[in-house]
Amino acid sequence: MKRSIGFTKVKLPHGWMGNMSPYGIYYNGKQWRTAEALFQSMRFNDEEIVEAIRLEKSPMGAKFKAKGNKDKMKIEPMSNTDLDNMRICVMLKFHEHKNLAKQLIDTEDSIIYEDVSSRKSRARSLYWGAYIDESGNLVGENYLGIILMEIRSVLKQMKDTSRIEKYKI
Repeated sequence: MKRSIGFTKVKLPHGWMGNMSPYGIYYNGKQWRTAEALFQSMRFNDEEIVEAIRLEKSPMGAKFKAKGNKDKMKIEPMSNTDLDNMRICVMLKFHEHKNLAKQLIDTEDSIIYEDVSSRKSRARSLYWGAYIDESGNLVGENYLGIILMEIRSVLKQMKDTSRIEKYKI
């Protein structure tokens, strides 16, 4: 297996890859504190809920606010539209933070995954993340890792991260 990079908490190595990392992004003329806040808000049509999520001080608060309004979601979690929205959020983060784009390029051809090995509710976590089993195999859908590797590939082809806005999501 190729070299792999797993990330978990924001303050641990490679935590900057996660959506909970403290890198703000702009979307539809508004500032979002994290990619996680934007991603959670994109599941709703209700502007009051969207704004409440946007104004949450922490990414975990944004996630809990979304979960508390699950019955009002317009986007089904883990659907194709949810996956497309994740791509948008992650791409915006790397577009706006060129230092992160460089760090992502510097991961070379490593397999990237959100390490969910310590989560109790692993089944749901295995959609976005993965873990390495005792045989050294990556277990999980790993869609967040796949998105990060796709973006890395695009960035490497561009060589100039200022051109990232030309990438169509």
